[in-house]
Amino acid sequence: MLKHNFSAGPCILPQEVFKKAAAAVLNFNDLSILEISHRSKDFIAVMEKAQSLALEHLGLTDKGYQALFLGGGASMQFLMVAYNLLEKKAAYLNTGTWSDKAIKEAKMFGEVVEVASSKKDNYNHIPKGYVVPNDVDYFHIQTNNTIFGTQLKYTPDVSVPLICDMSSDIFSRQRDFEKYDLIYAGAQKNMGPAGATLIVVKEEILGKVSRQIPSMLDYRIHISKESMYNTPPVFPIYVSMLTLEWLKENGGIDAIEKLNNHKAALIYNEIDRNPLFKGFVIEKEDRSTMNATFVLNNEAHAAAFDALWKEAGINGLNGHRSVGGYRASMYNALSLESVQALVDTMQELERTS
Repeated sequence: MLKHNFSAGPCILPQEVFKKAAAAVLNFNDLSILEISHRSKDFIAVMEKAQSLALEHLGLTDKGYQALFLGGGASMQFLMVAYNLLEKKAAYLNTGTWSDKAIKEAKMFGEVVEVASSKKDNYNHIPKGYVVPNDVDYFHIQTNNTIFGTQLKYTPDVSVPLICDMSSDIFSRQRDFEKYDLIYAGAQKNMGPAGATLIVVKEEILGKVSRQIPSMLDYRIHISKESMYNTPPVFPIYVSMLTLEWLKENGGIDAIEKLNNHKAALIYNEIDRNPLFKGFVIEKEDRSTMNATFVLNNEAHAAAFDALWKEAGINGLNGHRSVGGYRASMYNALSLESVQALVDTMQELERTS
C-alpha cells in the first residue's frame, strides 16, 4: 500500500484485487480484459459469477431476486426507480444530498411525500419518529451518507415496497436484506472502480406502472437480457467480481462487519477523547461506520494537522465542502493499521499543540 487511502470514492480496494485485475489487463485467457467481447463465454462467466456472489452475500439466492450490473451510476437509479415503480405517489426519507437528488428526480413521475428530513440541520442527524403512509407505491431510504457521516442503523418496518440506496455501505454490515424490495449501489465504495452499478430487485414488484418505459431504463428488459441489453462496463464488473470473491474468502459480511466496527470505534473514541477535535454528527447512534466526519475545535491548528497527516502518508482526508473539516472513509478494504495511523497523527497534534 502506497498510501493510507481514506478517500470517499472512488475508494480503497484490496491489494489482492488490484494484482489480479492488473494481471487480467495484460492477459485474460490470451486477451486483455479491456478488449474481450462482452458476449464471449469468458465474460459471461464473469457476469454470472458477480451476480451470483452478490445474491449470495446478501442471502437472497433463490428468493425471487435478480442482480443486475448496469452503467450510469447510482444517480441513474434515482430516475430508474421512479420510472419503474412510481405510479401515483411515493414516500422518501431525506437524510442527505443524494436523498435530496433522488427526491428531485421522483417528482417528475408523481407525488412525493417527504416523510422526514434533516436538511435544515445540514443533515447532521437521522430523522426519527416519522410515519410512512400505507397508500404509497414505495418507500425510499439511503442507508449511509458519505458527505455528512450519518448512517441509518435500522431497517424500517413498512407495509409498502422498501427501496434503498446502499451505495456507500453495501456488503459492510449484516441486515435482513429480504425486507428490501430493491437495493442499488454504485460500485466505487465497496465493490470496484466507478462505472458499474449493482441493482438487486425482487421481480414481483416490477411491471405495475401504466407508463411506457424506455428500453434502456426498464429493469425487466435488463433482467431478460441478463445485464447484456447493451455493452456493460466490463472492467468494473470484473473488478467487482474479484472484490466479492475476496469478501467471501475473508469470511463474508459477518467477518467484515466486525472489522468495520473495530475501525469505527478506534477513530470515534479518539474524536471524543481528543480535546482538539469534535464530531460533526450530533447523535452518536447516527454515526457512520463507513465515513467519520469531524472538525477541529480551533482552525488555528489546521495547518499543523494537515502537515502531520500528509507526512504520515494519509490520503483523501479532507471533508466535503458541505461540512468542512475532515472525513475518514473506512470502507471494507481499509486496514485497521491505516485507522491507527490517523489516530496517531491526531494524538501527535495534541502533544505538540
